[in-house]
Amino acid sequence: MLDTLKKAWRIPDLRSKILFTLAMLFIFRLGANIPVPGIDRAAVMQGTTAQDGLLGFFNLMSGGAFGNVSLFALGISPYITASIVMNLLQIAVPYFENLAKEGETGRKKMAQYTRYFAVVLALFQGLAMASTIFRPFFRNYNGFSLFIVVLSLTAGTAFLMYLGEKINENGIGNGISLFIYAGIISRLPVSIYATWFRLMAGDINILNILLFAVVAIAIVAGVIFITEGQRRIPVQYSKRVVGRKMYGGHTSHIPLKVNQTGVIPIIFAISILMFPGTLTALIWPGSGAANFFQNTFNSQNVWYNLFYALLIIFFTYFYTSVTFNPIEIADNMKKNGGFIPGIRPGTPTTNFIARSLNRLTIVGAVFLALIAILPTIILVIGKMPMGFGGTSLLIVVGVALETVKQIEAQMVMRHYKGFLK
Repeated sequence: MLDTLKKAWRIPDLRSKILFTLAMLFIFRLGANIPVPGIDRAAVMQGTTAQDGLLGFFNLMSGGAFGNVSLFALGISPYITASIVMNLLQIAVPYFENLAKEGETGRKKMAQYTRYFAVVLALFQGLAMASTIFRPFFRNYNGFSLFIVVLSLTAGTAFLMYLGEKINENGIGNGISLFIYAGIISRLPVSIYATWFRLMAGDINILNILLFAVVAIAIVAGVIFITEGQRRIPVQYSKRVVGRKMYGGHTSHIPLKVNQTGVIPIIFAISILMFPGTLTALIWPGSGAANFFQNTFNSQNVWYNLFYALLIIFFTYFYTSVTFNPIEIADNMKKNGGFIPGIRPGTPTTNFIARSLNRLTIVGAVFLALIAILPTIILVIGKMPMGFGGTSLLIVVGVALETVKQIEAQMVMRHYKGFLK
């Protein structure tokens, strides 16, 4: 492992990508500690725990920046919500469906629309956050101070989107996922200290910690299993003579992964669970509806866990259908003279691939949902700090695997042995 890391560091281009990514993450962590102007940061940190319910969602999606009352307190939640809406529009609206099929040009336009929509959502979420959660902590609450806070929060989200896109273009890994990953990792020392303090105080015992350790190891193993597990469908290519040369005649395969989507369904599910609470807090602050969503979308609530699991399953299917199209795969195979042994080309091949993918996806989706909610049950029973939540572990392990795979691909391209044997 260390030898592989040394080889990766010796590759100038790969070293530059890694350093660039680290620099962007440093800027993110720096911005996550710059306070929002006009708000008493110390009072907020004393008055809210930012550990559960809607506040816990904000803190997770902002990479811990919400708990610091920083410029990045909104995090990338507006961008994720905008991405969900734009993906839905690709299915429901013909204009966006055609735009998605226009290749790189269409992709750039969709990305631009997503950014614009994300900024609009950030304005509304920033207004909701400033006028409800942060309102009691304003040094001088008036129209101008509210405008400054909302503008600061919106600008923070826009800057995070910019940094994330730069990581995607010039760095290693997915920028948005890495921000959440970095925020979770940065909170681990605090969670460890809190656990040690509670252990010394007698609130928990060593059995609670051992129980959590077993569950955490099971989660890590489960995430690796569903991320790396795949079914390889064999593909045979017919021989073709072009001029004096013969092409084809070789065998390949279509890799169908148990989990095609990584941690995206989890991030999408959390964003959707945040939305009702944010909306009601903005339109009817302090109302029964706002209190209902605040109490319902609490990680210790049964309804929360049910919604959470169902949303993970839904988004696993949804995002798989967006990123993997059996019709296109079958058409490309047919054009290149490929076929699956025992399956006729065309519609039978499409149906076979879709059926195989659905069987794998349901296993991956249910497994992902169970892993996501099981630790919450254990944590409630074991009274462990929510900083060690199953969702956090899922994101950390999933993002780490995706990033390692990208480094692996860069290594293999340059004829080096990668991390994965």
